Amino acid sequence: MGRAAEMTGTTPGFLRSLGEQGLITPLRSEGGHRRYSRYQLRIAMRARDLVDQGTAIEAACRIIILEDQLEEALRINEELRRSPRGQESAADT
Repeated sequence: MGRAAEMTGTTPGFLRSLGEQGLITPLRSEGGHRRYSRYQLRIAMRARDLVDQGTAIEAACRIIILEDQLEEALRINEELRRSPRGQESAADT
C-alpha cells in the first residue's frame, strides 16, 4: 500500500478511504497486502485531483463512478450502432 500511495501522490489513509467509499477494491496477497491494478491507481489519482481542487472525497468518488458509467454507456451505444442488428433497429425508426 505504501508503494501505491507513493505512486499516486497520496497517503495509505487516502487509499483506504477510497476503498471504504467503494471506489476501488484492491486484491489481497496471501500475506494480506493490498494489490492495486494500474486502473485502480489511475482512479486514485483522479480522486486525488478532485480532492485537491476542493471536492469532498465522497463527492469525488461519486463523480468518478458516474464518469465511468457514462463512458461505459457511450461505449455500449457505439457498439450497438456499429452492429448489424443496431443498424436494423435504427432503420425501423
